[in-house]
Amino acid sequence: MKSVILAHLGLVIAGVVSFVLMGAGQALYGPALPVLARDFAISTGQAGFLVSAHWVGAALGVAAMYFRGNDVTPRMALGAMAAGAALIGLGAGWVPALTGAVVLGVGYGASTVIYNRRFLTIFGAQGPSMLALLNAIFGIGAIGAPLVFVQMGSDPGLAFLSVAGLSALTAIIAGRIAPIAQTSTALARFVPRPLILIFGAMAVGTEACLIGLGPTALIAQGQAEARAAELLSMFFVVFLLARLALVGFAGRLHPFALYTAAMTGAAVCLSCAALTAAPGWFVAAGGFAGLFFPGYYVSGVRLMGDDPRVSPTLIAAGLVGGITAPVALGAVMVRAGDGVFFSVMSVATAAVAMAALLSLRGMMRAFRV
Repeated sequence: MKSVILAHLGLVIAGVVSFVLMGAGQALYGPALPVLARDFAISTGQAGFLVSAHWVGAALGVAAMYFRGNDVTPRMALGAMAAGAALIGLGAGWVPALTGAVVLGVGYGASTVIYNRRFLTIFGAQGPSMLALLNAIFGIGAIGAPLVFVQMGSDPGLAFLSVAGLSALTAIIAGRIAPIAQTSTALARFVPRPLILIFGAMAVGTEACLIGLGPTALIAQGQAEARAAELLSMFFVVFLLARLALVGFAGRLHPFALYTAAMTGAAVCLSCAALTAAPGWFVAAGGFAGLFFPGYYVSGVRLMGDDPRVSPTLIAAGLVGGITAPVALGAVMVRAGDGVFFSVMSVATAAVAMAALLSLRGMMRAFRV
């Protein structure tokens, strides 16, 4: 393992820093939305479109990797993240902010494909564990960003400009790392599996709603904005701990069973949040949300193959959920009020958990084919 890390040290460093910045950039939307809504004189539901704009950009970044992966480097992905965060941070208006979220998302999507696929491939049998570790590192930025946001006086401009500067600096330090196709050892097997793609869309959609709209729902229940930001950081602490716990035994778990258990746990937490005091249950849901992507992604690769198109396809399916779920839920919140968030999320996750449980045996058979 040590020799593999040393052989790919530049890639590992770039991946670690990129995922910290990706976590920070995504987590900032939650506490920033109420402030941006006031700044731009729009509703919090409308401000939620910023989250969807981010995921639209991520889908474009994934599409770029699908069609032009030979030409996309980590430095280019970091450059897009820097430019997008800067556009949001400058506070020039609602349209520039939406544009910035799209551009930031492009870098996010490209980075997700670049590093998830390479880490799973180059570390061989330890690939699932290293994938879990990489995605756990995402939680470091996500934990710190809301707390730093509060320390910055809840100033979205300063927070996003900080992400922009760090992304640009990392792009300079990253140096020349070859595009993905030049280092790939992937096999040319590509077997589309629509069912696993649907489960991916539901998982990422759930995660996007919890991160992007959860703080707004907590504020609607009476939490102060600073307290909501702190709760989001605590959500990501549990998120990170769950992924770190997964590192040691990810290779010994059936990945779709992991997905099923994670979605079931999230459904229980969100149901309790809807029926009782939400803050503690919202934080607890972070642990289960942290297991969604590792379970889904490893399942998808094993089911669909190692062709270079598999990773962008899996991530693109997840982004469909990330794009549509906040828009749909935001529209419901505009009509029915921010207080319905946990009720709607509890019903949605319970339905997905039931579908996953009913599909588990078939998924296990498919793995053996």
